[in-house]
This record gives sequence, C-alpha cells and structure tokens, in this order.
Amino acid sequence: MNLRLYNTLTKKKEKFIPIKAGEIGIYVCGITAYDVCHIGHARSAVVFDVIYRYLKYSGYDVNYVKNFTDVDDKIIGKANAEGTDIYGISERYIKEHNEDMDHLGVVRPTVAPKATENIMGMIRLIDALMEKGFAYVVDGDVYYSVEKFKGYGKLSGRGLDDMLAGARIDVDEKKKNPFDFVLWKSSKEGEPWWNSPWGRGRPGWHIECSVMSQRFLGDTFDIHGGGEDLIFPHHENEIAQSEGATGKPFANYWIHNGFIKIDSEKMSKSLGNTLTIKEILTAYHPEVVRFFILQSHYKSYIDFSDASIAEARVGMGRFYATLKGIKDALDEAVDFSNSSEKDLSGEDEEVWGKVSTLPDRFKEAMDDDFNTAMAMGYLFDTVRIINGYISKNSAPTRGSLFVLNEARKQIREVGKVLGLFLEDPDEYLEKDKEREIRKSGLDVEEVERLIDERKRARESKDWGRADELRDLLAARGIVLRDTPTSTTWKLE
Repeated sequence: MNLRLYNTLTKKKEKFIPIKAGEIGIYVCGITAYDVCHIGHARSAVVFDVIYRYLKYSGYDVNYVKNFTDVDDKIIGKANAEGTDIYGISERYIKEHNEDMDHLGVVRPTVAPKATENIMGMIRLIDALMEKGFAYVVDGDVYYSVEKFKGYGKLSGRGLDDMLAGARIDVDEKKKNPFDFVLWKSSKEGEPWWNSPWGRGRPGWHIECSVMSQRFLGDTFDIHGGGEDLIFPHHENEIAQSEGATGKPFANYWIHNGFIKIDSEKMSKSLGNTLTIKEILTAYHPEVVRFFILQSHYKSYIDFSDASIAEARVGMGRFYATLKGIKDALDEAVDFSNSSEKDLSGEDEEVWGKVSTLPDRFKEAMDDDFNTAMAMGYLFDTVRIINGYISKNSAPTRGSLFVLNEARKQIREVGKVLGLFLEDPDEYLEKDKEREIRKSGLDVEEVERLIDERKRARESKDWGRADELRDLLAARGIVLRDTPTSTTWKLE
C-alpha cells in the first residue's frame, strides 16, 4: 500500500506505516448523546466510514473504535429538564444516531464503547497521573497540570504562552493555570456520581476518550480521527493525559475533517441553521447525501445549500442512468456470459483500455490522502466514456457486451468502497422520481393520464395534439423520453 495521509500532528503529508503489518487500529470521537444528529455529524461519519471501507478494501484487518459520550453536562441538563436520568436520554439519542447512520449506509464500527461502561478505567488512569505528578486535587475536583507536560500544544501548534489570546477557557480560581483541565468532577446535587479516591463524582470529557481508545487499541495506536473542531482542546488534552500516564506516543497519525457551512454560514444552533440528518433524508436519497459529502476532499470545508445538494442529486442521477443503460443493453442481449477480451474489436479495445484503468486510478486517488474528490472525477470520466460508447453501439456485439459488463463491475466495485451505486438502477431512479414528485406537489395520476393521451395521439398520427401535450407537460417541468417501446418521464 502506498497510502500517504496528512498528519495533523506533524502538519505534513506522510507515508502511512501501520504499527503492525496488515493491521490498523483507528479511534474516532463519536457523538455526545443528547440530541439528534445533524449534517455535520453526517460528514464526519461518512468520511471515516469511507476511510474504514478503503483500508479494508486494501486488505487490512481494521479495528475501528468509535465511542459514545453518555455522561456530560448537556445530557445531565436535558435529563433534569425531562425528569429522567442520563441513561434514558443517552439511550434515546444513541438509538436515533444508529438509525441515522444505518440510513446513510455507514458501516457500524468494530466497537462502540460508552463512557459510563469505562468509569473504573478512567479512575485508574487519573490515579496514574496523580502518582506521576501530572494532576492535583482541589475540593474533590482533579485537574491536569498542563505545564507539567512538555509537549502540550504540539497537535494544535500553539504554545501555552500564546494560547490565552485565541482560546475560550473556563474561568476557575481552583486551577493553577487557566488551561488546566478537569479529569474528575466532584458531584453536585442532582448529578450522577461514582465513587473514587477523591470522593463521589464523574469523569471529565477528555479522559473518556483516552481510556476507551487505550482499552481497545492499546497505549499507542495507528490513527485518531474527528472533526477539526476537536483539535483543541479535546485532542490536545487526550495526548497530554495519555502520554503523561504511559510515557508512550498516543496515536501516530491524526486525521481531521473540515466543517460544513449552511448557505456560506457556519452551522450553529444559535443561528438556527442546523439541518438534521432526518430532515435531509426526507428530501434526498442517502446516496445523494454521501455523494455531496465525498465530492470534496475531507479536509476542506463544504457549503450546503439547496443548489449544492440539488447538483449532487443530478450527479448521482447521471451515474444511475449510465448503470441503467448498461443493464438494459445486457438484458436485451441473448447471452454474453462467455464473452471475453478475445471478442474485442478495435473500438472495443480502445474503450476497454480507458475503462479498465478505473480501479488503479481510484486507488491512486485514495492513496493520496483519501482524495475522494479525485476519485469521483475518475468515475465521471468512466461514465462519460461509457455513455458515448453505448450511444454508438445500437447493435451490441459480444465485444461491446464484454466491455459494458466489466465496466459495470468496476463502477460497482469502486462504488462499494464509497458507499455509492448500491441500488438497482431502475429502483433508484424510480425512488428519485417519487421524491421529486412529492417535493413538487405534482398530481402523478394527471401526468400519467396526459402521457397516455399523448401516446394515443401518436398512435393515431395526430402529431399536433401529441406536440401540444408534450409542451403542456414541459411547462410543468416534465421531460419526456420516447423509446421504441415506451415513454419515460422525469422532472427537469
């Protein structure tokens, strides 16, 4: 494997070398389970889903760990407001999360640990930090002393001296340094608690991920990932507490995906512009959402708008239309199962020479820091070539059928890694049409009635009435496509 990836820790693209040949350990920070997931969660989930799929496609045994934070101030606040406990809240939103991810085609991780299942491990890690002088206790709260860890700031690229101006931090007179962070919080009235050497309390957020990653991947593992908003302070603090306790490197490679903006504005609840996964999936096929996310490099920010997602839908439609064209050509053939490269003519050989390179070009793109944008470009090239090829081969030969069948296999193979092109093309295109009809408010029965009337007009050679009906449908945004056997339609 010739994978090179951008490592946030070193600020450069590096050759990826796993700790153990043939095996890779990945930890990705999951959700805090207090609300439904939005399009930003979808981006991170799809990005790391494709990374996971690609590493497995490349032959690696991948141990993929993605956690759930199920004890947190926001979860406690919602539980108190609803008169329930943190488990009722977290289980509800973990279930919602899993449903959203399943609908998006996101593969479940190898392990999905919960913070509350690992409290004893957190206590042990905090105790180790206390023994090594990295932590101190004030009134039952345990803090990490950032000044004791010489590498603090190495991930975010900021030193302690210049951080104060650029970071938001809690004002707490208990801290020796404003950037010291809490490892263990003493319990307050109405909050869940566990017994510890420092009294009743609960863990801080950062310690949770250190413990869960070490439990399932070891003290040092290959890749740690998450959104770029986690670089500081969360991931910075994970490094400090993990390496402070073990004296070993924490993760060798750090991958961070960029933000999603909504109509060129940062998405936030305060602006009221959050868009949930459930909302978007009522209007668009899950593969359209994946396509929209993957057509940009994972590190870049992407701008979600009605126009951009509609454009992604059109792009997906092109791929499925091509797959349908291939399917129709193969279905009409008497037999192509024994066709082979021996049957290729000059033109067939030329097209096959271009199309057959798709897997290698896909691998080239993905090995370049998981460049899905480049990979999608190669897929579009293949579809363009195949569409031109189909239009020239109205009478398929054994050679052309071989090319079409192999092209379909390769598009499907590459698509599977991206989580795309997994449906039967007829079913996809029909579902897509139904979604657009629902959004437009069209009366489908009326449309079908007019198309049927036009068919009868054509049969009776009443071309004027047939043209009149076509124009009437076109005015409603309906485009007709006549074939020798039928008429199909779609919304423009």
